[in-house]
Amino acid sequence: MWRLPAGTACARESPDPRAFASGEHAQLRNVRRVHMPSWNLSRKPIVLAIAALSTATLAMAQSVPVADAEDTRLWFVELTGKPVADGAKLTAVQAEQSAFRAAAANARIAYQERRSFSSLFNGLAVSVDAAQRAKLVRVAGVKALHPIEIIQAPTPEQVAGSAVELHRALSLTGANVAQNSLGLTGAGIKVGIIDTGVDIDHPAFGGSGVNGTTPFPSARVVAGWDLVGDAFNADPSSASYNPVATPDANPDDCGGHGSHVAGIVGANGGGLKGVAPGVTFGAYRVFGCNGSTTSDIMLEALERALADGMQVINQSIGASRQWPQYPTAQAAARLAAKGVVMVASIGNNGPGGSSPDALYAAGAPGVGDGVIGVASFDNGQTSFNVNGTPYGYNPSTASPLPPTSGSLPMARTGATNQPTLPTTAPDGCTALPAGSLAGMAVLIRRGSCGFYDKALVAQNAGAAAVVIYNHSAGAINATVAGAVPITIPVVGITAAQGTVLHNAIGAGPTTLNWTADGVAYPYGTGGLISGFSSFGLAADLSFKPDIGGPGGGIFSAYPLEQGGGATLSGTSMSAPHVAGATALILQALPNAALGRESAIVGRSAPPMVNMLTRLQNTAKPKPWSGNPDLGLLEHTFRQGAGMVDVVAAVQAQQFVMPSKISTGESAAGSTVQKLTLRNDASVAVTYTLGHVAGVAAGANTQTGTSYNLTGVFSAPASVGFSSASVVVPAKGVATVTVTITANPALADRSLYGGYITFTPQTVGSPIQVAYAGFKGDYQSTQVMTPTANGFPWLARLSGTSYQKQAAGASFTMVGNDVPFVLLHLDHQSRTLKREVLDATTLASRGVISEEHYLGRSATPGGWSAAGWDGSTSMGVLANGSYIIKLSVLKALGDAGNPAHWETWSSPALTIARP
Repeated sequence: MWRLPAGTACARESPDPRAFASGEHAQLRNVRRVHMPSWNLSRKPIVLAIAALSTATLAMAQSVPVADAEDTRLWFVELTGKPVADGAKLTAVQAEQSAFRAAAANARIAYQERRSFSSLFNGLAVSVDAAQRAKLVRVAGVKALHPIEIIQAPTPEQVAGSAVELHRALSLTGANVAQNSLGLTGAGIKVGIIDTGVDIDHPAFGGSGVNGTTPFPSARVVAGWDLVGDAFNADPSSASYNPVATPDANPDDCGGHGSHVAGIVGANGGGLKGVAPGVTFGAYRVFGCNGSTTSDIMLEALERALADGMQVINQSIGASRQWPQYPTAQAAARLAAKGVVMVASIGNNGPGGSSPDALYAAGAPGVGDGVIGVASFDNGQTSFNVNGTPYGYNPSTASPLPPTSGSLPMARTGATNQPTLPTTAPDGCTALPAGSLAGMAVLIRRGSCGFYDKALVAQNAGAAAVVIYNHSAGAINATVAGAVPITIPVVGITAAQGTVLHNAIGAGPTTLNWTADGVAYPYGTGGLISGFSSFGLAADLSFKPDIGGPGGGIFSAYPLEQGGGATLSGTSMSAPHVAGATALILQALPNAALGRESAIVGRSAPPMVNMLTRLQNTAKPKPWSGNPDLGLLEHTFRQGAGMVDVVAAVQAQQFVMPSKISTGESAAGSTVQKLTLRNDASVAVTYTLGHVAGVAAGANTQTGTSYNLTGVFSAPASVGFSSASVVVPAKGVATVTVTITANPALADRSLYGGYITFTPQTVGSPIQVAYAGFKGDYQSTQVMTPTANGFPWLARLSGTSYQKQAAGASFTMVGNDVPFVLLHLDHQSRTLKREVLDATTLASRGVISEEHYLGRSATPGGWSAAGWDGSTSMGVLANGSYIIKLSVLKALGDAGNPAHWETWSSPALTIARP
């Protein structure tokens, strides 16, 4: 599960992740974040078709509900010293934390300590009111404060499916070949699953069945801990809110998500076989049976997994739009540095997701340095056949599974006089005469009303099946649950598939033939990026995500009490495919995590080949999902290096490092990168160098209720090489220099990318280096973009709302009668400084707080509130007239360059204590 805005989960829970454009969802609201298509390539960019959201017109409010604020009570306090993982002694870390507590007490700061960390992070998790937080930042020894995210537990819509879906996913990565031909199972490798726990009784994990009482630890689930208890729920807006954790020793799963993830990694029984069926597990339960958890609990689970000796850790949970400096990303990076393979889902905030976002949505811990951040590709699909052509489809939740044999005549509800698909008229939304579609498989275009409405209209007219086709690029994963059950199969196909079928039905009698056959692109979306998969880059322009795996439509284990199996979708499902792949690699090459599996004899200090290098060098980039027939590759900053290839990763003997290039800002000029090739084979290899571009993407823009892209472009960068080919001697190394220059005609603030390819002339394996970067001046990105409500505000807390204040507002500084600043951040920021000025002289009266590495607001209208208690770094200020000034240093900005800062000053306010 992945933390989406409003805390939704990685498994797709919506009727369809692109439904925001067609009325299939309730209208998107200002969700709060709880805590605070022949193609002639040319140098000129060509805009490709992409749907955009309409901009909502909103009246500027003068008050906003407190409940809509991004809650800022829970914080990580990061201290200046190193944690144990970076070489500090435990006693020194403990002493530093004790000193912090004493200093905070002397400063009379009211806060509650939730937990402390020493191994992977030096700091504490605390609960503190908004007014007190400013004091906490100023305590000696505090390096930074980071918001603790509240992460909703998954409540996924289950799609009925079968183990064949998991088998198809294994074939996409070559895991089936690794098992059957290479004999790899992951035996001897311990994999930690940080999630909702694992159903220990499930036969997939060696359990004794639905009525079993399998002891813990068991033969397969050998370690773990329940960090929270059944009743835990960290979401204060929930009716079952219960923030009191009651840990225990048994991490059994009552939610389902963790068992599903673990099943993908290593199920072996109950009719299921995962990627690495021989692994053993550590299960770290961080969710109760219903509700939510917090990112500090995630960090605690990471420390426990390290202590238990996990060699691979999968975390299909995260905090979106964060920096690599976010505490869970730091902790995960330290795990990777210690030789633990750390795998994390990158997030489900893609434009096709249920909570659509655009660039820079990748989250922590997946953005961490050395952490393998994983994107999602759609799984291979079951198909029906029409006129000899297969059509891969996705079955809908809450409708019967389609049969695997039999035929139905086809009809369409779209206008029969149209030679091509309808573009605007509602299709299938109005009641039809009873019996008018009797016994037919009915083709209906998506849009104007919900999936359930279309299915019910067809069912009431006698239809025997419904085929819904998309109105935009990508697959459909629909839910057709409603008051009247849908009793006929309902499946979803792409817009291109629907166009062909619409025309075929219009041309004459057409028959749909159900099959059990599996297909991928070009007969479906299998092997293409999933619509929900998030875009990178990371906030510091580092290359993310790193790689991808199958995540769209995966059948795996589920708690026996909930049926024992389910089909879910999300980067939560792609990450365990990669985690399982790394377990297979580690079995074959035990030192692959740190790159010591193949020393070059007689040569000093050869470049190390770690797990990420091995995976990225051998991955397989996939076509652009928007129109794969164009021959363009998907964005590197969305698919990473491409689909993981287990067999190629195991058998590789040639490597190139670094395995990814972050070119940064083009305003700084071309990027020159030295690449080192290593050949572990006993014969020399000669490579021809090449370059293949991925599509570029326009800048983030606000569109009323969602972030979006301004466009998708074919605008290839120019890439030069120091030589056209390179010879890598046997058991030796060679170097080559590449120069990457962004396309000058590409729109400013766009992201671009591609692949440097090394093609062997005779022997050797093909390898690659993926790259991505920013076109233009990164600091031209506006951060304090005015929202529909006009934030920032000076505000007063009045009951259950914040009231916007004009100049001259007076505050007694008693209780909640203190000034608040309401702030929206449209992009991740390096520093946010709040200081106070004398309203008359404009002289500084001290700093309220200075915070670093801030994430972006969850939505274009999202905001947080911070109060001021009247004190600054200069002490408690006397009664008088003051201005609160906000200064934001932009991401990668130079603090000494005024152009890299944005500022806002409040109206003058008066402190008038009684």
